[in-house]
Amino acid sequence: MDRIPRSNVVHKLEKRSLLIAINCIAGLSIFFFGYDQGMMGGVNGALDYYQTTMKFGHEGPNGAPVIDNTLLQGGIVSIYYLGTLMGCLIGGSFGDRYGRIKTIALGAGWAVIGATLQTSAQNHAWMICARLINGWGTGILNAIVPVWATETAEHKSRGQFVAIEFTLNIFGVVVAYWLEYGCNFYQGGTGQFTWRFPIAFQIFPLLVLFAICWFFPESPRWLVKVGREDEARYILGRLRGETGEDIGRAEAEFQDIRNIAELERKTAKAQSYIAMLFGIGSGKLHTGRRVQLVIWLQIMQEWIGIAGVTIFAPTIFRTAGIPNSQVQWISGLNTITYMLATLICVFTLDKIGRRWTLYWGSVVQGISMFLAGGLATIGLQHPVGSSVARGASSGAVAMIFLFTATFGATWLTVPWLYPAEIFPLEVRAKGNAWGVVGWSIGNGWLTLLLPVIFKALAQKTYYIFGIANVITLPMVYCFYPESNQRTLEEMNLLFASDSIWNWEAEKNFAILKEQNPELVQAAQRGASVIDPETGMPKTGRQGSVSRNMSLDVNALQANRNEDAYEEKQTFKHG
Repeated sequence: MDRIPRSNVVHKLEKRSLLIAINCIAGLSIFFFGYDQGMMGGVNGALDYYQTTMKFGHEGPNGAPVIDNTLLQGGIVSIYYLGTLMGCLIGGSFGDRYGRIKTIALGAGWAVIGATLQTSAQNHAWMICARLINGWGTGILNAIVPVWATETAEHKSRGQFVAIEFTLNIFGVVVAYWLEYGCNFYQGGTGQFTWRFPIAFQIFPLLVLFAICWFFPESPRWLVKVGREDEARYILGRLRGETGEDIGRAEAEFQDIRNIAELERKTAKAQSYIAMLFGIGSGKLHTGRRVQLVIWLQIMQEWIGIAGVTIFAPTIFRTAGIPNSQVQWISGLNTITYMLATLICVFTLDKIGRRWTLYWGSVVQGISMFLAGGLATIGLQHPVGSSVARGASSGAVAMIFLFTATFGATWLTVPWLYPAEIFPLEVRAKGNAWGVVGWSIGNGWLTLLLPVIFKALAQKTYYIFGIANVITLPMVYCFYPESNQRTLEEMNLLFASDSIWNWEAEKNFAILKEQNPELVQAAQRGASVIDPETGMPKTGRQGSVSRNMSLDVNALQANRNEDAYEEKQTFKHG
């Protein structure tokens, strides 16, 4: 392909090796995302020199930090999520217009600027502005990287590849915690280096990401959308293979993408963010409903407790009665358990599906949060050092570990994967951006309020998280259709129902799939859509969408009745 530079890895790698390379680049971006969250938890909650520089706390007589201004402490953390909210909207729009690779480069470059400003911050006003800028870059990356990863992966292993990326995400959290733990031993943990170096460390992976993303292939689905079909077909061929048992797979998927892209253009008008939010002009694509689903899934991901555990882990363990001298290494050990648990999701997500992954996660997480609150309360009600206090505190910590591990195996990945799967090709990056908006709202709201909540409720805060987990069970059951083992092109059929209920969506999907057999079945079968005798696509002339293809069951039936009538008249007069 002349338009694709010879330096692009798509010319040198193919099939699984190419997918792994793409996954590594996506994982590098997700690693930065995890590192940035984990890094701020340690800096914000444990380093005295940082707290005095930002003027929201000081060191207490027992060595534990004393927070004088909880609103400022939470504000420095939460302003980052205002930045991610703004950045994801920019990234989604830019990504749909200019492509996935250019958007990744934009996000990485912008985040480098923000990280540099954070490293050099001299006061809380400076840090707040730097966090805002850094959030913009993170928001851009979070809006586009999952989309790029899902658009290149196969539908049968899409969840596995994204789950692997989020293992690297938590590896970033692990690196952040243990790097900060080590920095605490440098000059007694009181120098500038102790908190500035961990912040500066994130610049390195960002520079690597910016430098090498240009050597990777663009999303073939975006290329089809903008009319660069020759490039898209070539990249799909390299991703799926063109020899042996793989003959026809790339062509089948390519024709499905073309069909669904044309159907989307016929079904809905151009979609702005406001139009998407309210479903204006989306017709049977129902983008408004999809936007609401991904926003609330991400909001609930934070309110079930992980934002508090990740960012305020030292505070949480102190409320459980753990001595300050042990808080940091226990927090770091918790992150290692968290990372290892994500491997469970790698092997189960594509087997049991998105919905069952969320179900079992909510049940175990809810139980662990209620027990953590109860055990922490018992421990604090007894004298420090007593056998009851030690046992109860240890039990509370065990429940926090169980919660974190379960979250890593379930709720960590699905709320990021689902938005990248369910939106139409025309607005997929914008749709995923709405998911990041939900994550930003959930995180920003929670991190702003958590210092105040912990100060007022202490260990009883766990009960709030437990209740949030209970709420997610009927929420997922009623409103969230299963996306597992379905191609990205099938999602428009899945969300074509006018009903908000999941069971109606599934019923309507079955009908549409049966009555639109030529629309998305080729890639699902893995068979060629090219007739070997004519050289023409089997789905219709030039692979175009026939007039009978529709997302409206009634309209589809009307078209078929009309066709039947015409055939009858032809037979009658013929």
